[in-house]
Amino acid sequence: MKKFTSNKAIIFTVLSALLITSVSGFSEVNLSPAAKEAPSVSETLVKKSNLGKAPKYIFMFIGDGLSFVQANAAQVCEGNNTKGEVAPDMLNFSQFPVAGVATTQDSTSFCPDSASTATSLSTGVKTHSGTIGMAVDKQTVVPTITELLKDQKNMKIGVVSNVTINHATPAAYYAHTASRNNYYDIALQMADSGFDYFGGGSINQATGKEKDQKSAYTILEEKGFMIADTKEEIEALNSESSPAYAVSPVLQDSGAMPYAIDTEEGDLQLADFVRKGIDVLDNKDGFFLMTESGKIDWACHANDAKATIGDVLAFEDAIQVAIDFAEAHPMETLIIVTGDHETGGMTIGYAATGYSTAFDILEEQEMSYVAFDSMIKEMKEEDADGLTFDDVMPAITENFGLFAPDASIDDNALEMTEGEYAKLQAAFAESMLAEDDRDESDEAYLMYGGYDPLSVTLTHILNNKAGVGWTSYSHTGVPVGVYAVGVGAYKFNGSYDNTDIFNKLAEVTQIKSGR
Repeated sequence: MKKFTSNKAIIFTVLSALLITSVSGFSEVNLSPAAKEAPSVSETLVKKSNLGKAPKYIFMFIGDGLSFVQANAAQVCEGNNTKGEVAPDMLNFSQFPVAGVATTQDSTSFCPDSASTATSLSTGVKTHSGTIGMAVDKQTVVPTITELLKDQKNMKIGVVSNVTINHATPAAYYAHTASRNNYYDIALQMADSGFDYFGGGSINQATGKEKDQKSAYTILEEKGFMIADTKEEIEALNSESSPAYAVSPVLQDSGAMPYAIDTEEGDLQLADFVRKGIDVLDNKDGFFLMTESGKIDWACHANDAKATIGDVLAFEDAIQVAIDFAEAHPMETLIIVTGDHETGGMTIGYAATGYSTAFDILEEQEMSYVAFDSMIKEMKEEDADGLTFDDVMPAITENFGLFAPDASIDDNALEMTEGEYAKLQAAFAESMLAEDDRDESDEAYLMYGGYDPLSVTLTHILNNKAGVGWTSYSHTGVPVGVYAVGVGAYKFNGSYDNTDIFNKLAEVTQIKSGR
């Protein structure tokens, strides 16, 4: 993956310095050997970070659930884990010449949801958890940065997500509704948005909650959208195709794109939808392209570190597409990367491993929890007599690298302790029950979080052995990083609230926000 570094000095607030240096490596002391050897971003692009003119091309990247630990976990996993040589492999956006820290609380909680935080990013207002594009009264419609840029600067607008396209974060850039669960209404607003490009996941509840409404896909086509849902059709999209909706031909997990760890060779990735967005949106008036990596969040909810890291790296690949574009248009491009909130309370460090980490253990995981759940479901259907733990254990070893105690293997780090083995057996027994018959106690929730007991226990055991811990199956109140490069990027330095990301964008683009 293409990387770059910058020798520009960055002035941070105390909070920025404390939180960012672990992931960004801005000083010479903190740069890893791998980062030092990486090719540098052009000096022209770096200098344009202080340019006062309005950018013509704007890329907004949102890692749903992404905070400092998710980013650093990817850097650690890709870095050198050899004792005596430990060093992270820096992500491209963590080396942007400008960085900031944003708080994420909404009007109801310091542990916010994606609808309210994405609304803060897209409109600059605080609102209730679950509310999209509306003020705290749940009635006042607030214009989004995308709508303002479309109306005032005639920019073309694109929205990309690897989860369903009417999910909370992408919806916050084109819809207004009191409840994020109004999926069908959100899809209709997508059709009426006047925007030029949507890409990634499918539409959730495309025919309504009761499946009795006219298909949202049909309505989109009636509104003039070209719907491309094969690889060949998507690759053929160009500036003459607008408006277009490119739907991933491979879907997983309720209509989202597959986790990066589960993709097959030749499958379209998030980066492909960004690249195609540039093709569709490029025009004389410029464009704004918002890209969400939503499956970082979904993996963190399930406490699946390897799936999380895989999607952070796929997010980096998507950002690299924008970096390459910016290198060709350095005097006209702005790239912003941030998260809407943190998910899972992920941390590098676990009580039983103390000061040790062993991220190489995560390399043993071959599939996400979702793919493993599907595999076990198929095994259940094929075995009329009922699966036993011994039937499943070979699949566990093959896909997670874990062995029973006293397995006499070379790497005893992959042998489970008696306690871990007993915990896995109990989880298997619970997993084999019908969902309505499973333990619904508080203790069971703390262990399994509402996920399949077997797969979540597997990821917990593997994560803990690697030195990764989790505190939650939900969102947390941890601040997120903001990284910027290009025209006007200097505005995003420092420590501020997430609503200020909208305010700074409005200032940089020289639009009137109406407030």
